[in-house]
Amino acid sequence: MSASETQVLTEQAVLEEARRRSGLDGFGDDSFREPMRRLLRALEDEAGLNAPGRAMQYERIVGLLVNRLRAEDYIRRYPEILDEQIERPFAIVGMARTGTTMLHRMIASDPRILSLLWYESRKPAPFPDSEGAEKDPRITDAEKEVEMMLEGSPELIAAHPMDAHAPDEEIMLVEHAFRSTNPEAFCNIPSFAAWLESQDATPGYEYLKRLLQFLQWQKKRRGMSGQRWVLKTPFHLGFMDVFFKVFPDVRIVLTHRDPTQTIPSFASLVHTLAVLGCDEVDPIAVGRHWGGKMQRAMELCMDVRERHEGRFIDVPYENLVTDPLVQVRRIYDFVGLELTPEVESRMREWAVENTRDKRPVHHYTLEKFGFTEEGLQRDFARYRRRFINAPI
Repeated sequence: MSASETQVLTEQAVLEEARRRSGLDGFGDDSFREPMRRLLRALEDEAGLNAPGRAMQYERIVGLLVNRLRAEDYIRRYPEILDEQIERPFAIVGMARTGTTMLHRMIASDPRILSLLWYESRKPAPFPDSEGAEKDPRITDAEKEVEMMLEGSPELIAAHPMDAHAPDEEIMLVEHAFRSTNPEAFCNIPSFAAWLESQDATPGYEYLKRLLQFLQWQKKRRGMSGQRWVLKTPFHLGFMDVFFKVFPDVRIVLTHRDPTQTIPSFASLVHTLAVLGCDEVDPIAVGRHWGGKMQRAMELCMDVRERHEGRFIDVPYENLVTDPLVQVRRIYDFVGLELTPEVESRMREWAVENTRDKRPVHHYTLEKFGFTEEGLQRDFARYRRRFINAPI
């Protein structure tokens, strides 16, 4: 029997394997089960996974379940975790390819700020053998995962700065509730995508908060003194109302760039992920799916913003690239933080060490993904009138 034949994508199979690997049985709230079942069914029926892709999805889902089991076990043993307060976070939320990663990582260089590191996003619960280890084994595990992803799709490093140690997106925490759009970036699963958009996102955001409380507790135990989180993910665009409900004092940094530039670039990034697990990836289908998804998400964000204008600050991409510290200063004023000379110096050092020209150029075309400039201008007309064609 081949390895891929043993990787059965059913609810019973993945739950049993997660229990076996962890030695635990408490998954927490059952709200994850229906979206997980729907995801598994879509992966089986629609995704067209090859053997490596099937193995990757199996391992990812089992890994998420193991993380849940370990996190819930910690919370059972240390109930004070849920007393942690996520106070006045601020989130960098723009469409993909608008400078959010650069801005996020620059701000996260401020030691007074808490951020989610990539290895924490993939493994929020410590491994059983991590106590007293010289190096957190979660980091070693994440380093190997990044290395395998870059080996499978070498173009990925040009599209996104992959780094197991760097701040990254909390969408990967939402994924533990099986209510994130991450699976759609790895394969074509239209039934799951449509179902997810039709659902109340509250359970996903509540689990995000639960894991942030857990991670904040861990960071404090490691002696970190940061008090406020800087978050970042384009995922929030389509769920801003729920984001505000679960995090009532969050402030939003909305980054802007013309969709005629960002949407094709993001489609190219998704394509580099999809080829990791599928032999046939239709770039036109990728463009159609993600162009439509981002357009709908931005429309929803703009609707919510009309009711909460004071909770947003706008950062144009061109201004961010020209002088990022000017924009950081505006953001700190907006969220009530002082940009001290020491912190500014750290950010300038970060910018020098992480200049874009240290990575390969990201090559893509509109035509490959079925886009035209005129079509994107039409699809994002409302957004472009408000944020691109009009001065901010």
